[in-house]
Amino acid sequence: MKTSDQPTPATTTTTQLLVTTPEGHRAVSPLPPETPARLHPRHLLVPTDFSPASKKALAYADAFASTFGSRITLIHVIEPMVLPPEYGYLPHYSPEDEARQVEAVHRQLLDIAVGLDTAKRTEFSVRVGRPWHEVVGAVGELGIDLLVLTTHGRTGLRHMLMGSVAEKIVRHTHCPVLVVRPEETDFLG
Repeated sequence: MKTSDQPTPATTTTTQLLVTTPEGHRAVSPLPPETPARLHPRHLLVPTDFSPASKKALAYADAFASTFGSRITLIHVIEPMVLPPEYGYLPHYSPEDEARQVEAVHRQLLDIAVGLDTAKRTEFSVRVGRPWHEVVGAVGELGIDLLVLTTHGRTGLRHMLMGSVAEKIVRHTHCPVLVVRPEETDFLG
């Protein structure tokens, strides 16, 4: 009996496309091999201000996470109130007040997370600071693959006076960003 040290050729299965024309002619063409999906976000970040617009962005993130088996982190940023001295004396905002506010936001995020299809893979974070800065920082710290956020669609003077948090985030973050606008047509089913 004779043995060979050469490997046996692997069998490959090719998919073919069969095309039939109205005249009855048939053509067979090999299709390229299937490649795995290139888009596969594993960890999504969704900033929320509890507005209807941010709930729409969360619905998109939940659909992506359900499709790809991804994790979601919800983030809410509490912006400290800073008033110029001409507004006079304001009562002191104590660390206990801040802790109570953070706890209240935690409960709101938990209520939202429970209603998601991906609730078991959803975390949340409450931060205090400038919203755009905290969101950009969270992207780097948490290893976010996709940021899903909303814009309130302010234009003109309102945009100029208030700025756009979404615009600042898009400019400074280092991951893909899906911006969901409230007035757009949904493609969620």
